[in-house]
Amino acid sequence: MSTLCHSSSLRGLCTSSSSLAGRSVARKYLSTTATKKPLMTTTPLSLTGGSWSTSSTSHFLNPYQQQQQRGIRSVGKTQGRVMILGSGWGGFKLLRDMDKNAYQVVAVSPRNHFLFTPLLASTSVGTLEFRCITEPVRGYTRNVEYHQAWCDTVDFEQSKVDCTLNLSTVPATHITDPATHTLQQVTTNQKNHLSLNYDHLIIAVGSYSNTFNIPGVKEHAFFLKEVSDARKIRSRVLECFERAEMSRSDEEKNGLLHFAVVGGGPTGVEFSSELHDFIREDCSRLFPGLMNHVTLAVYDVAPTILANFDKSLSEYCMTKFKRSGIEVRTGTVVERVEDGKLVLKNGKQIPFGCLVWSTGLTENPMTASLENKVLKSKSKRIMTDPYLRVLDNEGKVIPNVYALGDCATIKDHELPQTAQVANQQAIYLRKALNKLAKQPEKSFTDVTAPFSFKNLGSMAYIGNWEAVVDMTKINENAKESGTLAWVFWRSSYLTMSVSVRNKMIIPMYWLMTWIFGRDVSSFQEYDRRKRLMNAEREG
Repeated sequence: MSTLCHSSSLRGLCTSSSSLAGRSVARKYLSTTATKKPLMTTTPLSLTGGSWSTSSTSHFLNPYQQQQQRGIRSVGKTQGRVMILGSGWGGFKLLRDMDKNAYQVVAVSPRNHFLFTPLLASTSVGTLEFRCITEPVRGYTRNVEYHQAWCDTVDFEQSKVDCTLNLSTVPATHITDPATHTLQQVTTNQKNHLSLNYDHLIIAVGSYSNTFNIPGVKEHAFFLKEVSDARKIRSRVLECFERAEMSRSDEEKNGLLHFAVVGGGPTGVEFSSELHDFIREDCSRLFPGLMNHVTLAVYDVAPTILANFDKSLSEYCMTKFKRSGIEVRTGTVVERVEDGKLVLKNGKQIPFGCLVWSTGLTENPMTASLENKVLKSKSKRIMTDPYLRVLDNEGKVIPNVYALGDCATIKDHELPQTAQVANQQAIYLRKALNKLAKQPEKSFTDVTAPFSFKNLGSMAYIGNWEAVVDMTKINENAKESGTLAWVFWRSSYLTMSVSVRNKMIIPMYWLMTWIFGRDVSSFQEYDRRKRLMNAEREG
């Protein structure tokens, strides 16, 4: 792990040849310019009130002084260390495209891969396999320093983040004690915690699913945010059919085979559609005697599903669902969730076999730790200025700290929490920082205009080779539904896939699913003793 020169450790950048070369060049530059008559008088840089100040322009400063003026303390790269928190749509785009010759890029994320979320619902029922929608963080460049960890806290004054490693338990590790020359065991705290310094910090940590503090949701519902969620959902759906196959009670079968989806947004609609396709095309062949017991329902507090789409497309989707046998229960308020039972506000109790919760987003623990340090919106998102620079609690810009994606929004201009926004913000910030590296004498606002989001539209799969596409933000007539929209939906997401490998295997799995059907294999712990031990440990 490399650290900065001002840290207690003297490894990493301070001992690298590039660091020594950087300092040598800086000294040489200073020595050669010291004898020259200065073109203007400058005042030493100071840090006051959370903002950098100087009494003169930086046009006549040498590179070393320009680094100091912008708060850059690393010497391994001319523009210092850029630390990116998160490996989602914003973070992954940045760590791939940043200028590695000017910046030392450091990535911190508990997830060691990028997840192509638009196709996540397809993996939850076996239409696609999980590897089709992931891209490894380490797979693209060796010039990125990566730490698989959660960011716990950020110290903006010291330009430091504290992290906890997201690694499974390993055998005890040992190091040699220099005094006794014997092996000493490394403590858990030493192994699992680390502090990292930065010169530029980009917060792109995303968000968590919002439960609205409804009792029982976290314990008894599934979310659809990660590959691990999709794996759990696929296992639960198959288990429900297997248990129902062995049951002799029709009422029990009805409860096990009721699949509930709470949330009528794009995620909830697409998952419902994928699950309906799986039941209709595959389960009907594997469990023909259970089809009369299967029900699938979408619950939403709003009066319609896909509320952010054009009204005609929303109505088309509702009509399509009703014809397909998917119940749409709008205006429904969930009071609490119990084990295998959904309790509504009107007192009605609905048994279910699998409940998927998709009702919006909320802040994650990392952004919650910034309470009273940064300005936040009513929805608990980090506030930035139009240049994506984070604002402190008093509304002032924090030097060299940026935020983008679901976890942030622009002050007085609420942005939607979509992958489209995060991707555009990452492209904007990458271009700005790379320009700044080529023109270090200028400020950030000199090299770029304020960020402007361009809404390119929305798409959603609605089952049976049909979709809805809403691009009315571009042109009021740019909307489509049906099979043609489905072709556009699939081709668009195939094109947006990051790697050539995934662009090849995604259509391959689509073709295999169409010819052979979906894979219904379930991967669990099959050693009975281990499974009993795990059950005892869990409760």
